Amino acid sequence: MTSTTHTPDAAIILDRLHTLRADLLAQIAQQRGGTVSRAEMATDHFAHSEETRADTNTARDLEFALNERDTEELGAIDAALVRLHSGHYGQCVDCAEPIAPARLKTTPEVSRCMPCQEKFEHQHA
Repeated sequence: MTSTTHTPDAAIILDRLHTLRADLLAQIAQQRGGTVSRAEMATDHFAHSEETRADTNTARDLEFALNERDTEELGAIDAALVRLHSGHYGQCVDCAEPIAPARLKTTPEVSRCMPCQEKFEHQHA
């Protein structure tokens, strides 16, 4: 497949992916309060709290989960940018079939067509 970065659609997608990435990084920085990780911030906050140990552990676990989700989302965006630049954007990473344009429009970082995504989720549930 040839590179699609020169087509109008690719330019729009590229801009959207860069915007999503910048927004996510800004959100992460805001939630962390700068360079401190969410887990460190939560631990520091709850160390001085009058909440129970269970509440503190639950809040810390939530912070870890949010951090993991954001890291995965950032990785998906970066991988989509690589696929876009290499000319493989819009192809399912599992079956190489085209991903539905409507799916790419709503979630430009997706890497799988719906059938492969459902199979992936079933296998990793």
